[in-house]
Amino acid sequence: MNFPDLAGRVAVVTGGARGIGYSLASALARQGVNVALLDLLPDVEESARRLAAETGVKTASSLVDVTDPESVDAAFATVRDRLGIADVLVTAAGITIWGDSAEVEPATWSKVVDVNLSGTFYSTQAFARALLADGRDGSAVLISSMSGRVVNVPQRQASYNASKAAVDQLAKSLAVEWAPAIRVNAIAPGYILSDMTRQFTEANPELAADWVSMIPAGRMGEPADLDGVVLLLASSASSYLTGQTLVIDGGYTAI
Repeated sequence: MNFPDLAGRVAVVTGGARGIGYSLASALARQGVNVALLDLLPDVEESARRLAAETGVKTASSLVDVTDPESVDAAFATVRDRLGIADVLVTAAGITIWGDSAEVEPATWSKVVDVNLSGTFYSTQAFARALLADGRDGSAVLISSMSGRVVNVPQRQASYNASKAAVDQLAKSLAVEWAPAIRVNAIAPGYILSDMTRQFTEANPELAADWVSMIPAGRMGEPADLDGVVLLLASSASSYLTGQTLVIDGGYTAI
């Protein structure tokens, strides 16, 4: 894949220290995008150094709590100081907490919704403020999930499902509000073998086999399976595409 118009641009990736976030940051960097990794994990600084060494682009990092608007604003200010105004955003910060909905504690519910929905909003808000103030265009890619559209197995993650469905609607709402300057789309991955998912599937091989049996593609996805769509959405090749959620699930939701 080659997206020449991305070279020299600046991207922010939340949840970028590892997993899907780091994989997508790497995909952008390989196109010549200077990338800032934002994460609550302390190894985010080392991840940024590794990305720079692997790709040769400029990188930056910042510790951030995406549920705290002040923390988010401070992180984006750091990015602007080090790399300039970001014109690409990928919101990969997210969590899942399984549990019987009849027994879920309010704090647990709030944590999932705060990270997945509010954190996505605060990050996209900070991204857009700088662009709108400077009269510039940009593209935001919000990481949703197929779980925002279907109730996948196991059926014990109502907070996650609801938060991701809300992310899809958020993408639509912001896309309409900020058009034509800022395009906002979402991608909805299916079962992706991220670091966290791989640990779970290795500990629960029978459940993993059940998942694969329900995927027409016959396998779980790899983080790299998301690269092409995110690069497309970040680039001018998708200049007329906004307010959409693109599902990348090997056909799971088509059944």
